[in-house]
Formats: sequence, structure tokens, C-alpha cells
Amino acid sequence: MIFLNRIEAGDLLAEKLLKYKSEEPVILALPRGGVPVAAKVAQALDVPLEVLVVRKIGAPFNVELAVGAICEASEPTFSERLMSRAGLSLRDLVSTVQSEEKEIQRQIHVFREGHQLPTLTGRTVIIVDDGLATGATVLAAVKYLKRKRAQRIVVATPVASASSARCLRGRVHELIALEEREDLRAVGNWYEDFSAVSDQEVIFLLQSRREELKAVKRTP
Repeated sequence: MIFLNRIEAGDLLAEKLLKYKSEEPVILALPRGGVPVAAKVAQALDVPLEVLVVRKIGAPFNVELAVGAICEASEPTFSERLMSRAGLSLRDLVSTVQSEEKEIQRQIHVFREGHQLPTLTGRTVIIVDDGLATGATVLAAVKYLKRKRAQRIVVATPVASASSARCLRGRVHELIALEEREDLRAVGNWYEDFSAVSDQEVIFLLQSRREELKAVKRTP
């Protein structure tokens, strides 16, 4: 299945997640691409929309090759298999890691605006991204949530590589992927419109969801 865009993918994904509505889950979008998808999920489940900032660590010679990832307030994690295949050492990635750490802090400042994540301990948490290729960023997010003692971790995405799905399923309560492909190659191939998501769009979606919830509370 080819998705029209992230909005359509979010609507379809939300249908699979309605069973969690009664648990009032925490929806954590991985910015930036995961936010439009997660916004539709948050609307359907009638809960707030939050972001968890995670950055992939790309190989110096090919930034699209994720050899690791780093989540906010966490140490970076690396794939020994991919590092070995690429002939890389940790020393080769020092500058890349430092750059991604700075970007994490920038995104937290821009997207949260002083707003803190809700308490995750004992909660059902749904991680949403627009696609999983290597699964490195989601795996870093899962490790973060386990440290925060989330009770139930669900990963939800429109499309995932079969290898990333296999890697994650043993680590989370449930992984939901509308499409799971051995031949994924690039996430963008599964969308007609895979335009880059801007900071401004992320901010708009986060603020819009907060305003929607405020409006509901004001309704008598």
C-alpha cells in the first residue's frame, strides 16, 4: 500500500490504535516526520500530542546510513554490526554525536517551549514515527521509556522494514505497522507525498492539539 501522505497514514494508523483509548496513553511523536502521523492518532484517541526528540547517528560518508541513535537525556547507542560493516570506530563518530546532541537541545527548546513531558512511569506510551528503516531511532526511544518505567510500550508506524520489526517486537508490548516489507529500502518510497516536515509545521501541530483539548474542556 502506498500512502497519499502522512495525514492519510495517520488516519489509518489511528484505527488500529483505538483499542488503547481507554488507557489514556501518552502519544510520543518522533520529530519531525512522525508528528503529522501522530497528530491524527492523538485526535482519534482524544489525548495530548507530545514529542520525544531522538536523532539518528549517520555514517560520516553516508548520513542516511544510521549506525546508531541518541535520545534526549540519554547516551548514544550504536549497532556493532553496522559499525563493523562500515569500518567505523566510536572515535570516527565523535563530531557527529556532538552535532546531534546540539540538535536535540535545539528541538527540545523550539518544540516544547518550556513544556515538560508528562510522567511516563506506569503509563501506556505509544511511540509514533512515519516509518522504520533500520529502527535505530525507535530502539533508542524504547530504551529511554524503559528507564522511565513506562508500563506498556507500543510502537506504531505506517511502514516498517521486516528486519526492524523483528528487532523491536521482542522489546515492546506491541508493534503495529500497516505495511511490513522485506524490500522497504527507503521510507519515502511508500508515500506519494513525503515532503520534508518543517519546524513550523511541528510547532503548529503541537499547538493546535493543545488548543483543541482546551476547547473541549471549556465546552459545558
